[in-house]
Amino acid sequence: MDEKEKGIGRKALALLRQGPFRRYIIGSLISDSGTWMQMMAQSWVLSGLTNKAILLGLVNFAAGLPALALAPIAGSLADRWDKRKILIATQIVQIIFAIALGFLVMSGRIQIWHIIFFALLLGIAFSYEMPAISALVPELVKRDEIGAAVALDRSVFHGSRLIGPSLAGFFIGWWGAASAFFTNAFSFVALIIALISLPKRPIGTPEEEEQRRSGIRDGFRYVFSNRLILSLIALIALNTIFVFPAISVMLPLYVRNILHLGAESMGGLMAVSGSGAFLGSIGLFSVARENRLKFMGGNVAAIALGVFLMSWSQSFLLTACAMGAIAIALSMNFGLANTIVQEQAPAHLRGRVSAVVGMSFFGLMPIAGLIAPGFSDLIGMRPTLGIASVIYAIAAASVLSLAGRHVCDSPVSPAPAAEIEPVC
Repeated sequence: MDEKEKGIGRKALALLRQGPFRRYIIGSLISDSGTWMQMMAQSWVLSGLTNKAILLGLVNFAAGLPALALAPIAGSLADRWDKRKILIATQIVQIIFAIALGFLVMSGRIQIWHIIFFALLLGIAFSYEMPAISALVPELVKRDEIGAAVALDRSVFHGSRLIGPSLAGFFIGWWGAASAFFTNAFSFVALIIALISLPKRPIGTPEEEEQRRSGIRDGFRYVFSNRLILSLIALIALNTIFVFPAISVMLPLYVRNILHLGAESMGGLMAVSGSGAFLGSIGLFSVARENRLKFMGGNVAAIALGVFLMSWSQSFLLTACAMGAIAIALSMNFGLANTIVQEQAPAHLRGRVSAVVGMSFFGLMPIAGLIAPGFSDLIGMRPTLGIASVIYAIAAASVLSLAGRHVCDSPVSPAPAAEIEPVC
């Protein structure tokens, strides 16, 4: 093992020695694995109810629609209120929804409108969860550890993609799709226990606390004054519009109708994608600040090539290789973008800035989930993927050229005194 690999291991171990962060990571791993189980099972159930890609897009439309209206409000609440309580509430309602869906699937009464309706409810819950959990992670570590903490958090999230879809594929084959929903409901308990054990955020100065109570407009004002963050938002938006439908929304029909394979193969492809995303997030530890632009440019090229190969693939193996490459590159670029945002954003604005940035994915997801599937129904899935890969390559390269070397900038916001040391 070389010195760089040893350094990566030391960073991860140092973070995991901190009690609050370690408990959060363990709870998150269990909960995220259950969530990926439900996502895979839900997609498979839905693809058995319809052959229309646009209907799969409608589910994602319903899931992402609340972010357009609620993410700004949720970002303000994440800065004002106790993030732990917000997150515990969102986990509880997701338990209820998972159990309800599980019973509908088990009874054989599940219909497309049920899935769309619960996707809308889950989207409301996730609109509040996303900015709170994004802003919570930096509070559990020192400011100079934020980059490593984000990388480790992303590693766990994507590592759970190795576990969840694979387990769901086996569960569907052994006990039926409903078992994946019930397992997901149980998995939320682990994260709730971890959140209860976390300490409260240290109280800042009166000036800092007053700044936390300002409105969402301060978050938008900060984002629009920062060209670097605007560029990252544009890059995430391009991933959402041109790449996300290929590897998520349309995947069930791609597996059924293009590759002519079953649920276990879909679970396998999702696991390959999860493996790639996990490797990409681990790779974040080794990306030096001065090399960020090079890595992000290379990742854009890999994503475009991967989507193009999917448009031509006739086999599970080639599709798996393409999805693995896409996942590695997407994971690194999302992780680098999130790290840069968290480094740049002032502590009192993190929730609101996270909400604004999150809208470039979750806010656009409803639209993206309709556009590509709609074209797929009109001109075919293969031509749609090919066209998307070319447009993405050109647009993403242009965005990175505008961001330039600013992606390598050091953090510009000083750490408040209350944030220098995490509570153990």
